Amino acid sequence: MASKPFSKSFFAFYRFVRRRLGNPPGQHHHRRNTSEIPAYPEIIQGYPVASEDDDKLPNQVLMLDIEGGLLRSRSLFPYFMLLAIEAGGFLRGLILLCLYPFICCLTQEVQSRVMVMVCFLGLREEKVARVARAMLPKHFLEDTGREGFEIVRRFKRVVGLSRMIPRVMVEEFLKEYIGLDLVMGREVKMVRGRYVGLLEMESDKRLGLENLEGTEMEVYLVSPAQKKQWSALPRDEYPRPLIFHDGRLAFRPTPEATLAMFMWLPLAIPLTLLRTLVFVNLPYSISLPIGTASGVTTRVINSPISAPGNAKHHEALAQSNNRQGRLYVCNHRTLLDPVYISVMLNKKVTAVTYSVSRVSELLSPIQTIRLTRNRDEDRGRMEHSLHKGDLVICPEGTTCREPYLLRFSPLFVELVNEVYPVALVNWSNMFYGTSTGRSKYLDHFYYFMNPHPAYIVEFMGRMPTYVAINGRRCDSFEVANMVQGEIGRVLGFEPTKLSRKDKYLILAGNEGIVDTKQ
Repeated sequence: MASKPFSKSFFAFYRFVRRRLGNPPGQHHHRRNTSEIPAYPEIIQGYPVASEDDDKLPNQVLMLDIEGGLLRSRSLFPYFMLLAIEAGGFLRGLILLCLYPFICCLTQEVQSRVMVMVCFLGLREEKVARVARAMLPKHFLEDTGREGFEIVRRFKRVVGLSRMIPRVMVEEFLKEYIGLDLVMGREVKMVRGRYVGLLEMESDKRLGLENLEGTEMEVYLVSPAQKKQWSALPRDEYPRPLIFHDGRLAFRPTPEATLAMFMWLPLAIPLTLLRTLVFVNLPYSISLPIGTASGVTTRVINSPISAPGNAKHHEALAQSNNRQGRLYVCNHRTLLDPVYISVMLNKKVTAVTYSVSRVSELLSPIQTIRLTRNRDEDRGRMEHSLHKGDLVICPEGTTCREPYLLRFSPLFVELVNEVYPVALVNWSNMFYGTSTGRSKYLDHFYYFMNPHPAYIVEFMGRMPTYVAINGRRCDSFEVANMVQGEIGRVLGFEPTKLSRKDKYLILAGNEGIVDTKQ
């Protein structure tokens, strides 16, 4: 009898967390914001949109107020909370959350100073720069107003003015994704490479305004009523596609959503340990139902194996006819991709890994083989593994969170006569299970910390690696592109020519070599 009240309370709390998190990443959902900072004049300084004399625009400079004329939300709290957690840790984020009721009672200027003090104090310059480069742009883009961006597009020269958000937080986003020429804003004082959490205002000369002398400027005003009617900038209208981003938080950290996260953490930590032990130590026939009961959703489409007997038959047939196992080629969402394929096949497979921590390899329930980036050596290792059984390879070489596919490495085409593509989609509503930082060994723990992680595994029809067009045999690069295109078609993802190296250079400033001694 005592278990009923407990179960009702648990599921009521679970539903509260789910409601506060909102839509999955990548789907913008406009929710009522109860954490707004007191209003301030919302101004776009530039040429009036209603003017018909567009010939003057190339000779003018648009002075764009970032908070009032580009971003839809007037609440700055989510951006500071993201910086606090991603650069400073969960304890710093908890301190900022506890101060939030007090912050709401202050003037806007004092609010900004308090949040800067909490978020910046003691942080190294490179940590803040990484958050500004790899994490904040996604949240800024999703909060960009379509109407405000249309104004920016009308001018050849645009200068951004950030009055409350420090320049270091917005400059990367404004220059790389919006295309601004110059960004002015508040500066945070530093001592010996560390921020001291105090704001200072740069002079016009140091900001570069001397280059704007003699230019013609006009003022365009945006009223709060007009701004409420703004719509989100659609993804297909982004001035630069958002393909790469990093960080652990998979939601917009508003005060309510952040509170739900901190309330969930005491349950999430033991829950992720339980889920990990279940998937690592128990047979698939047992681990899958237990995982489902704990909130892990798994769905398979077009499964080629419907029963254990069929799995053994297919494996024996492949080994007798080809003297090698099947090669499953999939897009890369998390380190768990090969594990889920193995679960859906109901048999052990071998996974190809590169630059993965030793912790992840030790916890893997399936066998892994480490690649060396030496083509001949890697080819020999994969051929040897195929003679023993089925092999799963992710030719992208790294994970991609957004609906894009990175360039497929063509080596897999040269190993077999046919491949079995697999399309994967995963969903995380609180934490991302991927990273480019030094804590990659915690990736799968963060994935299992989500209240309701989900995976969809779709097996596609086999594809030959020998393809001839107009009597000419396609080379391995062309076939790899065909496989990439088919997986992208099934998922609705856009194929790109970007590689693993491109991702790490953009997000982490390195080539993605992980310390394997972790």
